[in-house]
Amino acid sequence: MQNTRFQKFLNKIGLFISTSFIGPWRRRCVGLISLLLGYYLGSHITVYFLEEYGQRPLVVLIMIILIEALIRVRSRIKRTPWPIFWLALDNIRVGTIYSVVLEAFKLGS
Repeated sequence: MQNTRFQKFLNKIGLFISTSFIGPWRRRCVGLISLLLGYYLGSHITVYFLEEYGQRPLVVLIMIILIEALIRVRSRIKRTPWPIFWLALDNIRVGTIYSVVLEAFKLGS
């Protein structure tokens, strides 16, 4: 195979999945639970603030800005074996983004 950008992207996705769900049982459990927790938080925070303030787009924008700030902080730390804390934060981030995108598709916007 040639080492193209798409192949590098696929390798990074495979590495993320393998580090999240392959390994000791504690690492797998924390990875799966934090992914589901991120989905739960993302879907319920937007609904709560819609009922509270009626401003779902503003809440989603603030969530995305906070998640992007988390990505910037994480990218500045150079560690090869990621601690379980960063694994949990990454999976919460992925679950939250997935829930927000799924809500957008459900609303048709």
